[in-house]
Amino acid sequence: MSGSFELPLREDLVGEVSYGAPQLDVAARLNVNENPFAVPADLARAMGDAVAEVAVTLNRYPDREAVALREALCAYIGAEAHVDVSVDQVWAANGSNEVMHQLFLAFGGPGRLAMTFDPTYSMYPEYARDTFTEYVTYPRTDDFRIDVAEARRVIAERKPSIVILTSPNNPTGTALALTDIAAIAEGARQAGAVVIVDEAYAEFRHEGVASACVLLPDHPNLVVSRTMSKAFALAGARLGYAIAADPAVVAALMVVRLPYHLSAVTQAVASTALAHADVLQAQVSLVRRERDALAEWLEAEGFDVAPSDANFLLFGRFGDRAVVWQGLLDRGVLIRQTGPEGWLRVTVGTPEENGMFRAALQQVMQEVDAGQTRSSSQRGEGR
Repeated sequence: MSGSFELPLREDLVGEVSYGAPQLDVAARLNVNENPFAVPADLARAMGDAVAEVAVTLNRYPDREAVALREALCAYIGAEAHVDVSVDQVWAANGSNEVMHQLFLAFGGPGRLAMTFDPTYSMYPEYARDTFTEYVTYPRTDDFRIDVAEARRVIAERKPSIVILTSPNNPTGTALALTDIAAIAEGARQAGAVVIVDEAYAEFRHEGVASACVLLPDHPNLVVSRTMSKAFALAGARLGYAIAADPAVVAALMVVRLPYHLSAVTQAVASTALAHADVLQAQVSLVRRERDALAEWLEAEGFDVAPSDANFLLFGRFGDRAVVWQGLLDRGVLIRQTGPEGWLRVTVGTPEENGMFRAALQQVMQEVDAGQTRSSSQRGEGR
């Protein structure tokens, strides 16, 4: 090829790299909050049958509105969150990432502001960047909650169009009290903002912790975003959905979505999974038990552990977390360096994977302590 050409790349994208976590072939991959259990064989066969049924129609475009799938999601929300919603309140897309992106397309944009509270999910600023939405964060409290009075104050002052509340929060795992969500939603309503509660990990919440969906009837500016990637073990299928208090939200998302955005294959797989939700909930119960047991073990080992209603744990604190992360990886255990400095995040795996993590962490910490790399104050916390 002769000559040269400088791509007319947007200036704000120069030097940017794509989002992603390491995908390494290791014995225990515990870094991206996937469900550690494979789809059961009988359910996989049912999904295959559903795909085979639609395969003969793939010469035609899929149902543009995914009505049957959205009806199935309504039934699931009623059973799981104990809230009755209609199909015009529910929207589905390729993972909750696309749902969030569409929400930014509809309610963000030039001259508009999106607001959330750090530490939280690292993709939010990318949705803002891609939609030319101003993005600002305010700090969470030391225990990773949100100061409600301060949140209402900055919402009234800044008047965002979007407020994001992540519960259970990523990367901390902490859940927000419904009273806090309701108070912030009311303040945001007065300021003219939609409130998006990101519930990607909702099914892993402790018994008695309600979904923000129960607030929908009383807060017309509320939207709850969820995914089937985690609890349904469908990270590879890419299906997320939103439940809105006001059907006008769904109508707006229909305007900004790309045509035929949800394939017939994805719709068939997701609908089949929803029909077998009870089978997958047994996996969720096991992950919850493993999470709580792992949290207790980490605390007994002297670590600080953030209370988690998700399928992962944030733990610390480390003088040099990169050394610990690398030591675990050297032993075949991949976790995540994310969130506040000094903390690491581990996805809850199978009992066998969790055992590998425990053994590897003990070995690494013996080496770290021998090398005096943890601070003296941290070394004194129960180890």
